[in-house]
Amino acid sequence: MTASFPALRLRRPRAHDWSRRLHAENVLTPADLIWPVFIRDGENEREPVGAMPGVDRLSVDLIVEAAREAVDLGIPVLALFPNTPPDARSEDGREAVNPDNLMARACRAVKDAGIPIGLLTDVALDPYTSHGHDGLLSGDGRILNDESLDILAAQAVNQARAGADIIAPSDMMDGRVAAIRQALEAEGFRDVQIMSYAAKYASAFYGPFRDAVGSGGFLKGDKKTYQMDGANSDEAMREVAMDLEEGADSVMVKPGLAYLDIIARVKARFNAPVFAYQVSGEYAMMQLAIERGILERDRAILEVLTAFKRAGVNGVLTYYARDAAKLLGR
Repeated sequence: MTASFPALRLRRPRAHDWSRRLHAENVLTPADLIWPVFIRDGENEREPVGAMPGVDRLSVDLIVEAAREAVDLGIPVLALFPNTPPDARSEDGREAVNPDNLMARACRAVKDAGIPIGLLTDVALDPYTSHGHDGLLSGDGRILNDESLDILAAQAVNQARAGADIIAPSDMMDGRVAAIRQALEAEGFRDVQIMSYAAKYASAFYGPFRDAVGSGGFLKGDKKTYQMDGANSDEAMREVAMDLEEGADSVMVKPGLAYLDIIARVKARFNAPVFAYQVSGEYAMMQLAIERGILERDRAILEVLTAFKRAGVNGVLTYYARDAAKLLGR
C-alpha cells in the first residue's frame, strides 16, 4: 500500500498552520473592507437598527468617531447612508441636493476632523423620496429614467463638494454614470471616483437596509423595472460594459453571496476593479444564526469574506468590516 501510493499527497501543505498560510491562494486583509454606516439626526445619538442586530444608526458626531476607529483598524473607506426624516422627504427627492443634508454634514465633519479615510457616498433618490424609489416617479407610477439623471448628477456634485471621495450610483438608471461623470468634470471634481452599482439585482435581501434608511415604509410597488432580474447573467455583462465605457472607475455587484458567479464573470471578462456588497439580508441571516449559536462567529465571518476574495473582488462592503478587521489584526 505504501509503495504504490502516489508521490503527490495534497494533504501535506495542510498539515500545519504556517504551511496553510504559506499556500493560501487568497488573503483577506482590512484593506479589502469597506464599512457601511447609517447616519441619523441628533447629537451623540446611537439607535439600533431592529432588523440588523449589532448595527446602529449614528449621529454625525459619532460618524466621526467611527471614521477614527476605522482608520485605527486599517479599514480604508466608510460608505455613508442617511436615514432622512420623513418631513424632509418629497416626491422629487429634492433633499438629495440640499448642501446641508445628513450625507453632506457627515462628509464635511469627517473631512474637517482631518481623518485620513476615503468616503463613499450613495447616489440614488430612495432615501429622499416620499415614494421610496431610486428615481423620479410619473403620475401613473412609472420610473422616469431620463428625467432622473439631472437630479442624480446634482446629488453627486453636492456630495463631492461636501468631501466625498467615491460616488457610488445605486439607482440603476440607464446613462447615469455618464451624466455624473460629466457633471463632476464640469465642476472640477476630476479626481472623484465613481464606483457604479453596475449589476444591482432586484433582490429579497434588501429589506433590512430599507428599514435602516427609513425607506421601506414609503416604497410603493417594487423596483423590478430598473433593478436586474436575478435570473440573468449575460445582462450583467452588458451593464458593466456600459458603466465602464461611461467612465466608472470600478463596478459593484449587489447582492454578494447569491451572485458570486456574477462577480467571477465580471472579473474574468473585464479585469477591472470589482467590488461586492454583502447586503443587509445576508448580514442579518448570518448574525441571527451566530446569536443563536448555529454558526461559529469568527470563522463564519472570515469564511464568507474570503469567498468574495476568491470570486475575484478587490473589496467588500460589509457590516462585519469592523469585526473582521479586528479578527485579522490579531
